[in-house]
Amino acid sequence: MSLITKLVCVQCGASYKEGEADTCPRCGMDEGILDVHFDLERAKQTLTRENLKGRTRSHWRYRELLPLEEEFIPKKGYVGWTPIVNAPRLAEALGIRRLRLKDEGRNPSGSFKDRPSSVGVARAIQVGAKAVACASTGNAASSLARAAAVAGRPCYIFVAKFVPQGKLAQLLAYGATVFRVQGTYAQAYDLCNQACERFGWYNRNAAINPYLVEGKKTGGMELAEQLAGDPPDWISASVGDGCSIAGMYKGVASMQQIGITNWSAKMLGVQAAGCDPVARAFRDGKLDRSGRGDTYADSINVGIPRNWRKAVNAVRDSGGAYVTVGDDQIMKAVPLTGRLTGVFAEPAGATAVAGIAAAREAGIIGPDADVLAMITGNGLKDIAGALKAVGDPHDVEPTIDNVARVVAG
Repeated sequence: MSLITKLVCVQCGASYKEGEADTCPRCGMDEGILDVHFDLERAKQTLTRENLKGRTRSHWRYRELLPLEEEFIPKKGYVGWTPIVNAPRLAEALGIRRLRLKDEGRNPSGSFKDRPSSVGVARAIQVGAKAVACASTGNAASSLARAAAVAGRPCYIFVAKFVPQGKLAQLLAYGATVFRVQGTYAQAYDLCNQACERFGWYNRNAAINPYLVEGKKTGGMELAEQLAGDPPDWISASVGDGCSIAGMYKGVASMQQIGITNWSAKMLGVQAAGCDPVARAFRDGKLDRSGRGDTYADSINVGIPRNWRKAVNAVRDSGGAYVTVGDDQIMKAVPLTGRLTGVFAEPAGATAVAGIAAAREAGIIGPDADVLAMITGNGLKDIAGALKAVGDPHDVEPTIDNVARVVAG
């Protein structure tokens, strides 16, 4: 039985019953984002350290705090329980005492978004939807296509024209019907919403669908469980739409509230300087809806973030901060992370590492800090972006003398 108690508008505070609304009618679709509340006292009875020992090592282990009836939660799962990688050499390079990376690129489709998409497809099956859809800059789309393929459900995807080839290939390989919209991400997003309304598809878009953040929450719950006795001071995460960092913080806070852990951590939200509406909203208290800006880190290239308020609240409630980094800093972080840790991060994942350097330089994070960085996607998701960051190989004729000249140089 689902433990959902209510859904609350993050702007006006109005409450709704499950199924009554997906966005707040008072505030409208753009501002009336809802947050799902659970009966934490009931969750405490079964979601315990002892019970967790015997559960599957996937995100389904946190079933009490997922927006699903028990019968619709898969009995097996391969999403989640991603490794935490110690990164002492990268910590030294960034000027901090300790750094660990949570490598979400190990998920089935290669990104953190497998968590919410799998929950979204399970929810679609629960409500009787015959097909699922979303608009995405890439990772949400490929993860949804993969989850729909596993469940045997038709999937419709709307992407902007700048979608990386690796992510496009995934979508088509998983059998999704792909609409490459000749316009911006915002236009793709609006067209997807119109199509869902007309054709009755289940809408995975996290701004319209409040239940998707609960899948993202499992990333925070998981890292909290993994680091229960050895917590970080900060959790660094890149920010695009805003719901990922909001979900991560909600997961960490939930584990503290139900007694699995006794700590919290400050959230460091990192945006690209060329596309930083959430960072500016954190500073100014309001969102610039002009949609201006651009970054080469496609996964966070979101000019009009729908979940900005959740993202602002999460960082503020944690006592954290926002920083911005230039595309040049992100590009440097891709090979730096790979060379010093063995983790190949896509540009948006490497943004979390670049943000630590920026926060250190600004004095937000001190030299004695213990930081965990969320690497939200695998570098193979965006080969063009990776190659732009890492440079070219040495082209040589097949003689050892040519090899020697490169080695000597």
